[in-house]
Amino acid sequence: MHKMAGGQKHWDDVYGARSEDALTWFEATPAVSLDLVRDHLQPGEPFIDIGVGASRLVDVLIDEGFGPLTVLDLSAAALAVSRQRLGPRADDVAWIEADITTWEPDRYYAVWHDRAVFHFLTAAEDRASYTRALSAALRPGGIAIIATFADDGPEKCSGLPIARYEPEDLARELARLLPGQFETIDARRHMHITPKGNRQSFQYSVFRKAVP
Repeated sequence: MHKMAGGQKHWDDVYGARSEDALTWFEATPAVSLDLVRDHLQPGEPFIDIGVGASRLVDVLIDEGFGPLTVLDLSAAALAVSRQRLGPRADDVAWIEADITTWEPDRYYAVWHDRAVFHFLTAAEDRASYTRALSAALRPGGIAIIATFADDGPEKCSGLPIARYEPEDLARELARLLPGQFETIDARRHMHITPKGNRQSFQYSVFRKAVP
């Protein structure tokens, strides 16, 4: 069985070693993700955040009345950070500890959000497994928001190699793995500033799943 880049121990160690606001990918307010989710998700529609880590996106979505909300991460330590931060509100979220490359969804979602998981999938078989899960999890007409390091972004993250993408590259890869299933409806670049002040170039792509 192929394992997600780094494996569970790597990510448990990462999240156990420092506070969430010291992680390079930390965002006090995940503005771009929020804008895109608000554009495409209606209250009452099911949402899933892939590789949620300690992201604060779910906090805002709870506050704004969205749900049902599901978060998935390989790392139990990462999920524990978010659960502790949310306190009693954690009961409003479905928590899934799983490797996205082996996960089998048991329901449909209206919106799939992934900030910085797909770019860790440097092996072709992992990308194929990810897109199988994406296809199985997203309802017809559903929206996938996938953010990766851009073509001028870092070549590594958390000590691991990553694959960088222009929006056109990501669209081609999705079309290759899931022919005819997804169309690009939005793409934008974003310069993320890390807690230490470093600049990381991201691209955010939004895809709509075809309706048969």
